[in-house]
Amino acid sequence: MKANILVVDDDSNIIKVIKDFLEMENYSIYVAEDGKTALMLLGEKIDLIILDINLPDIDGIELCKKVRNYLNVPIIFLSARIEESDKIIGLRAGGDDYIIKPFSLGELQARIEAHLRRERKKHDRRKVYSDGKLWIDYKEKKIFYNECLIGLTKSEFMIVELLSNYPTQIFDREMIYEKLWGFDKEGDNRMVTEFISRIRRKIKKFTDYEYIETVWGCGYKWNERK
Repeated sequence: MKANILVVDDDSNIIKVIKDFLEMENYSIYVAEDGKTALMLLGEKIDLIILDINLPDIDGIELCKKVRNYLNVPIIFLSARIEESDKIIGLRAGGDDYIIKPFSLGELQARIEAHLRRERKKHDRRKVYSDGKLWIDYKEKKIFYNECLIGLTKSEFMIVELLSNYPTQIFDREMIYEKLWGFDKEGDNRMVTEFISRIRRKIKKFTDYEYIETVWGCGYKWNERK
């Protein structure tokens, strides 16, 4: 199955060209002409972002930093800024690649494929998580502490799997609900809070270490043991 790609650019003509081309390659394309719309689309299980720097409501560099609070997906900057310093700033802000306008659609496609290929390999390699005490077996859907099984329900394990796979990201309650159960699922995202409370209680039987950290006013993140 092809990836979901978010294209963020204030030029509707560029958006149309990229969208039409990538849809012909069977990618699912989401589009935004400003930063506010882009942030609203982050819950759509985005796999890669193509991001312009010059946006009407927020600088693309700042938007990239905001995105990195929620998603750890490849970000390709697409910009008319040609100075080396602009590239360095973009990459240091969290970008993974930088393409200068005007650009070749063939080159853009090749870079997209390269980034997605690396992401798939990275995901395939990670079958387990371990910090020496906590062990998460993603294939068998089991979690252990000092070789003792911690009995989690399917929904509880899904939350642990999501957070532990993206330890630098903060997920709010709505994002967790949408990523695991989707927009169309009937229910209340407040159940996420209850699931996390249950997970914490079950882990606390084995250790006082808080693996799921509450980031007040923002959401939750995985707290890796140093």
